[in-house]
Amino acid sequence: MDISLAIQLMVQGILLGGIYGLIAVGLSLIFGVMGVINFAHGQMMVLGMYISYWILVLVGLDPYLSLVLVAVVTAMLGYVIQATVVNRILDFPEAMQVVPLVSIGLIIENCILFMWGPDHRSPNTALGLESIHFGDVMIDASRLMAFVLAILITGLIFWFLRNNNIGKSMRAAADNRIGALVVGINVDRINNYAFALGAATTGAAGALLIPLIPVSPHLGHDFTLTAFVVVILGGMGNLVGALVGGLILGVAESMSTLWLPPTLKHVVSFSLLVLIMLFKPKGLFGGK
Repeated sequence: MDISLAIQLMVQGILLGGIYGLIAVGLSLIFGVMGVINFAHGQMMVLGMYISYWILVLVGLDPYLSLVLVAVVTAMLGYVIQATVVNRILDFPEAMQVVPLVSIGLIIENCILFMWGPDHRSPNTALGLESIHFGDVMIDASRLMAFVLAILITGLIFWFLRNNNIGKSMRAAADNRIGALVVGINVDRINNYAFALGAATTGAAGALLIPLIPVSPHLGHDFTLTAFVVVILGGMGNLVGALVGGLILGVAESMSTLWLPPTLKHVVSFSLLVLIMLFKPKGLFGGK
């Protein structure tokens, strides 16, 4: 085995895993507060990618700078979806919750197709061709920047949930919905905020992915499944687990290319999913 290549792949996996973690944090937050799995999560991330791409083309603003605006737009969309659809289906059986959210995902995907067409787009960004060398290891500057921003955003979410009154109300609603209602928390409104925050994180992750992969309207399904794998790996509803699970999955997919063709990376991720479901079905941080 080439040690330099193995180190290179591990570093790339860690950097990609940070973005996986950010995508999964939003999904895990929504599930933790409301017990609902957002099947439109990947499509909302792709929408964030296209909004960032559009801003770059029209205004010339780099995705690392436009991600705040992208997060705001996707947060507003998430708030509307929660207020108009999800709050009405919270008490439905889980199988009946799937259909409206899958439908929302398809609506978003087809709106993207209508507005931007089916072609892949790969815009040039400020750090797209830059790299940093540490001995034999080469790090793409865009990957490093995306990783740093993903960890920073995740840290801000943790701080918000622990120190802000709305964040504390989200934790209370997640822990005991009836108890939160008894002490005067407007749980429906808190659910709206939670879904908006989860949507904002996935929109920001989409902006961070623009310099790394070509954007296509059909990427949503793959990233929804990836987010599911990460969340289940770390533990449903556990935000720290989502971040750690993202790092594990990123490293596993990257290192697997030492022995497998890159096209088989999903075999690795779903093999991890099967193993974790068999031997620790509540995830690494999901408790007993």
